[in-house]
Amino acid sequence: MRGEQLHIQPVVDGAELHCALEEELCRFFGRRLRIATLERRISEYCSSYIIEELDVTFEDGMTLQLIFKDLSKAALLTNAGYIKPTFFYNPLREIDTYRRVLSQHKLGTAACFGAFVDPEEKLYWLFLERVRPVLLWQMGDMDIWSETARWLAGMHSYLVRETEIRESQHLAHLIKYDERFYRRWIDRAVQFIREGDTSPEREATTDIEWLAARYDRVIAHMLSLPVTVIHGEFFASNILLDIGHHHFRICPVDWEMAAVAPGLVDLAGLTSGSWTATQKNTMARAYYDALPDTSPEKCGWRRFLINLEYCRLHQAVQWLGWAPGWTPPPEHAQDWLKEAMRCAKRLLL
Repeated sequence: MRGEQLHIQPVVDGAELHCALEEELCRFFGRRLRIATLERRISEYCSSYIIEELDVTFEDGMTLQLIFKDLSKAALLTNAGYIKPTFFYNPLREIDTYRRVLSQHKLGTAACFGAFVDPEEKLYWLFLERVRPVLLWQMGDMDIWSETARWLAGMHSYLVRETEIRESQHLAHLIKYDERFYRRWIDRAVQFIREGDTSPEREATTDIEWLAARYDRVIAHMLSLPVTVIHGEFFASNILLDIGHHHFRICPVDWEMAAVAPGLVDLAGLTSGSWTATQKNTMARAYYDALPDTSPEKCGWRRFLINLEYCRLHQAVQWLGWAPGWTPPPEHAQDWLKEAMRCAKRLLL
């Protein structure tokens, strides 16, 4: 979502931002720093919230390029075309994912320089490293997509430790893919399709009701899959690349939907879109081969593909249940009911 196209204006006072940022940066670097100049501009890549690019110059001459993401309700872009359901709103989810999970590991994600949180004033500000904005969806090289799939497998394998050894409170900010979560989406999908179905044959309603009658099996299967910490929206539009002569960095952004869930939900997101079956399998195979031999997801190639198909079915149903009368942004636009039915029939539901 391009900021200048929406004519977005900052909602944060410059003096307040200066003070909060200076305090967080002093804490991050462990020494006293004074900001001499702070230049700010709306990012071209705003999504659900206002995002600004900050150019910071300190009195000692050091410079820093940052992203300032305002996760406060006042900064929600209500006309952005990609509004999350209200029950998902938790401004601390992305902040705590960076502070408690990502900052503890060297995964290549954006460095977190701090977060200013004032619940009484309802202020939730996140300060991140500014990574060069080259997006995965701009790349047509299948080798790059396969490398992203391998990176994803490594991330999931690494972060599964978080779900095993950390106290539950450590991950309390994350969404939990439990029975209630899965059932909510199919119920919403049925409701929205019934309300919006104007075709004489009522084909859409017939299809979603056919699927809903069998969805207990889908929920049971999803609950049987091994879980890890996932991004939750691992689509190409949320994945930045930093490609140089001697490095290749994969940096997913927008962790607002981070969750404890089956890792293959992220792979379903990565492989969604207009890829051929062969191309999708190429990425899936790259992910599968990158898994450690001890991973419970390495359950045999055929079984792995079945599990992935269930996750694709869930993804389609989630889009159908996102909001009434809602149209996905162009990068996610497809016939999700058709996709859901295709997955269901492949799985012989």
